[in-house]
Amino acid sequence: MSYLEYSVKTVPAGLRKVLHLNWPLVLLLTAVASVGFLMLYSVAGGSFEPWAGPQMKRYILGLVLMFMVAMVPIWFWRNLSVVAYLLSIVLLVVVEFFGSVGMGAQRWIDFGFVRLQPSELMKFTLVMLLAAYYDWLPIRKTSGILWVIIPVIMILLPTAMVLTQPDLGTALLLVFGGGLMMFLAGVHWAYFATVFAAGIGGIATVLKSRDTDWQLLKDYQFRRIDTFIDPSSDPLGAGYHITQAKIAMGSGGWTGRGFMQGTQSRLNFLPEKHTDFIFNTLAEEFGFVGAVSLLILYVLILVFCITSALQNRDRFSSLLILGVGLTFFLYFAVNMSMVMGLAPVVGVPLPLVSYGGSAMLVLMVAFGLVQSAHIHRPR
Repeated sequence: MSYLEYSVKTVPAGLRKVLHLNWPLVLLLTAVASVGFLMLYSVAGGSFEPWAGPQMKRYILGLVLMFMVAMVPIWFWRNLSVVAYLLSIVLLVVVEFFGSVGMGAQRWIDFGFVRLQPSELMKFTLVMLLAAYYDWLPIRKTSGILWVIIPVIMILLPTAMVLTQPDLGTALLLVFGGGLMMFLAGVHWAYFATVFAAGIGGIATVLKSRDTDWQLLKDYQFRRIDTFIDPSSDPLGAGYHITQAKIAMGSGGWTGRGFMQGTQSRLNFLPEKHTDFIFNTLAEEFGFVGAVSLLILYVLILVFCITSALQNRDRFSSLLILGVGLTFFLYFAVNMSMVMGLAPVVGVPLPLVSYGGSAMLVLMVAFGLVQSAHIHRPR
């Protein structure tokens, strides 16, 4: 036993857990959040209000929650996974009847001191439940038809509830996140090939349903598809958002216009500049270099999650870490694709950068689970 190992073993258990935290991951999360503070300060015209100040307070609260969750043994969270999932389902039901309406969607529960978006919570409680399910299920049964149907129901139930809000972006993240968890658990590839073929047929059916009595998407969702295919077809209407977003990104060049010098955001041409399209503000002010730097930070967080999962010999912990990491990946991949015109606009925030309370706090709790799995892994 080395002197360092002996020193760690002689410290109190609570302090030992703090020492075993994945501190590089904490620093990376803080670095990404700091980029968000900087951009929210910029889009407010050089003021901490109304966005940067509250966002900093939420991040500090998120850090506290992450550390609290990390200190609790991972087996406790495994045993709580079913309860967490069912609680998320109940909250989605509450949203349906008593939820607050904003921008044409009913997605939030207003508790007075905070507005909670249960669909954000569901993204990670679904990961918890699927990780616990595949930890309980013998590996030889993973691809059995009955044992595949059960997790599919777990995924489709909240997806259908989120679609009614309507929130297509979060519904897609639930489907993709759940599908990735099944793939990581070892479900046979033939199931995914079947789903892919069915998805192609489903897309064709959705497109054919347009302007019929059985139309499957809202009119504004079809307009988003039209805008994705040809933004110039309606540059002042449905194509306005993505057109202005592309102008902002293009005008940044290699090194950007400079901090607080972005014309698209400062003159309010760029819509939702503090939420969904904040990446375009970053690209305009700091250029290609700034945008790639943020992407590198995101990739490093993902790499730390994958590395931690591969080092963990507990199946639940490994699946949980990978699930949180890949859900985080879907967050920033979909948002960046969306604001660059590579995917339809579906309203997915940029993690830890976009202004918002529910998304940030839930994400920090999820990384608390990652830290718990890392601290309490078999050694």
